[in-house]
Amino acid sequence: MSETKKESFLVRRFYGLPMWQVGIVLLVIYVAIGMRVIPSNDMLATIVVLMSIGLVLYEVGEKIPIWNAYIGGGSMLAFLGAAALNYYHILPQEYADGITFFYDDYGFQTVFISLLIVSAVLAVNRKQLIKAFAGYIPAILGGIAAAAAFGIVGGLICGVDVISIVSLYVLPIMGGGNGAGAVPLSEMWEATTGQSKDAFYSQAFAILNIANNFAILGAVALNSMGNKWPKLTGNGELIRNTGSTVLVEGKKEKVNATAYDMAGGLLLTGGVYALCLAFSEKILPNIGSVTLHMYAYMVVFAALLNVSNVVPDNVKEGAKKLSAFFTKPLMGMCMAGIGIAFTDLGELIAVLNVKTLFICAMVVIGAIVGAGLVGMLVGFNFVESAMTAGLCMANRGGSGDLQVLGAGHRLDLMSYAAISSRIGGAIILLIASIAFSFMI
Repeated sequence: MSETKKESFLVRRFYGLPMWQVGIVLLVIYVAIGMRVIPSNDMLATIVVLMSIGLVLYEVGEKIPIWNAYIGGGSMLAFLGAAALNYYHILPQEYADGITFFYDDYGFQTVFISLLIVSAVLAVNRKQLIKAFAGYIPAILGGIAAAAAFGIVGGLICGVDVISIVSLYVLPIMGGGNGAGAVPLSEMWEATTGQSKDAFYSQAFAILNIANNFAILGAVALNSMGNKWPKLTGNGELIRNTGSTVLVEGKKEKVNATAYDMAGGLLLTGGVYALCLAFSEKILPNIGSVTLHMYAYMVVFAALLNVSNVVPDNVKEGAKKLSAFFTKPLMGMCMAGIGIAFTDLGELIAVLNVKTLFICAMVVIGAIVGAGLVGMLVGFNFVESAMTAGLCMANRGGSGDLQVLGAGHRLDLMSYAAISSRIGGAIILLIASIAFSFMI
């Protein structure tokens, strides 16, 4: 028996490589870092350093009990672990500086943020996207409005001003996760207000992960509510009136994207990026006092491309597959880079207090109430609407959707959760583009 376990460990693969080969590769990299032989101003060297840190922390975080279910899993450990390596000067300073330049000045994060936004909007079924704005979007907006109202009440009780509540709590929590939420929000915050995106992101990321845990507990509570009061639930059916035409998902053949389709997705994203830059910097940078950020334009133009149905399905799938490369196998690397480049661990620790927990809980409760009540007005069941249009907005994105719907025994609603995380998060970027303009 022990021999079988030993053999299974030796042949186990980590990112496609046998474990023993991974160990040798990592050892070589760590020794090279310690000897300072890896250059600090080279792109490949920076990627190597980030991968050697981020991949290990991510995989460890995915395996730690309780942490992997309630505290953020691999993404959170890669983020916090890398931030700690920098904060305590375990990582040589020249490498931390090189990573910061790579992410910030050189703009690596713009690559994966743009891919995430464009692919996310294009990935939503076109018919769903059109019909969502007729029924599902009001439920999302109801959740956002109530989350803001409840959050403001909670913040005022704790002595926090309204601007801080909206910018540091409501928008990050309801932003649809990290890559397409907290990260672009931090960029928009700096571009609009001139204040540090690093400080904003450190707090926003911690807060959205705290809220994710409350969202999981909220899903458990909603499931229990449905069991106690059957009239509030459709037992997994969102639409109360089965004759409704809202959000009827069309069947679609699966498309297998080739490497050329992925390249096409990258080219398309580049075109959208160039167009959005032109609008945000030259053509229509603002309407009155409202600054229109590039990411806000990106949401609009990507949605127009999807609705117009001019983008081939294979290219949509290619863009989705390319963005998945960053959000899945390279998530640890991306989160480690964010932890090093944009995070002050001291500021991050400072927000973990009773006040923050209370305000986060209030925002999540507001999302439940608002999305549930407005959902009922447009023909949805309260429990399902609150869980998808509310809690799937108030979690940390795709992984949060799985946790919330799994805890609420509503995994069949994943297509609706995708709209919340993607389109709902995009709406938050649009709202933030307007809201931040009044915070200067």
